Amino acid sequence: MTSRSASSASPVFSALAPYGWDEAWATAFAPYDTEGLLPGRVIRVDRGQCDVVTADGVLRADTAFVTPHDPLRVVCTGDWVAVEPAGDPRYVRTYLPRRTAFVRSTSSKRSEGQILAANVDHAIVAVSLAVELDLGRIERFLALAWESGAQPLVVLTKADLVPDPVTRAHLVQDVELSAPGVPVLAVSALDGDGLDVLVATVSGGTSVLLGQSGAGKSTLANALLGADVMEVRATRDVDGKGRHTTTTRNLLALPGGGVLIDTPGLRGVGLWDAGGGVGQVFTEIEELAARCRFHDCAHEAEPGCAVRSAVDSGELPARRLDSYRKLMRENQRIVAKTDARVRAELRREWKRRGAEGRAAMEAKRGNRR
Repeated sequence: MTSRSASSASPVFSALAPYGWDEAWATAFAPYDTEGLLPGRVIRVDRGQCDVVTADGVLRADTAFVTPHDPLRVVCTGDWVAVEPAGDPRYVRTYLPRRTAFVRSTSSKRSEGQILAANVDHAIVAVSLAVELDLGRIERFLALAWESGAQPLVVLTKADLVPDPVTRAHLVQDVELSAPGVPVLAVSALDGDGLDVLVATVSGGTSVLLGQSGAGKSTLANALLGADVMEVRATRDVDGKGRHTTTTRNLLALPGGGVLIDTPGLRGVGLWDAGGGVGQVFTEIEELAARCRFHDCAHEAEPGCAVRSAVDSGELPARRLDSYRKLMRENQRIVAKTDARVRAELRREWKRRGAEGRAAMEAKRGNRR
């Protein structure tokens, strides 16, 4: 039997299609349809309550039934959920299996994972050209984006502040070298430069907008929405940073098709089990590492290290290697807190390096004597 929400001609389908509903979601929802529950997408979450867009309009629902101890399994913006058709309060009964999930590590000492958005197709990393580029931070954002399963896109905002086309091209090229396989687009929301390309990109699927405060995310969101929906505040002249204008993650349907999730400015962007994402950002280092003499090469002083040779020859910028090491170490520490096997491997590695260091010191003392 075909469910009411599965038919592309049904009112449910036509009402939710602008928010990303498709036949695959309808099939996944079919068991809950027979229970009389409503399908909907979470457009906002706030302290145990969430706003859900359904065929009946936007409903306020309680998430108490799906609030486990695991912070990665709570309801988040972008989830497709099954909602009770009536009740005071209404409850979200469950959410459908996520296709993708954007997760970062919290800044707390417990280093828990925090899910920022679900079922995202494009991860837009907004970077302001009003301040000096921080390539290391861009690489960090991209590692999380790749790990989420979404396709990253770097948007260099406030391009009107760099009127010289040659200078602008050089800045785009600098980011491209740090973002292999990722489109890089310079955009000005003020004069519309580059917006047509961005609109075409986000018109298919769900996009999440990421970046620091002051990166111009709210201005960019308004340009994509064609209206002043998001509040905009001026950035500080001293460092180009801004105050949080977006305080929650909001999901909005775009007039040209597609869905946008706007997020608050992220001060801390900690990795969370993002080893694959880091490898994707530094594909050239991973390829070079495969040619090293030793499979466990640390790319420091080992003989036959292809990575160090590439740095020495100028083929690989030393900054890229330093950034790669930093992100890999951070990710290992996060994983080790929840994975006993990884903790044991790290302890063995620390002991090995400690023994090598002591042996090197002893050799130096022997040479002096």
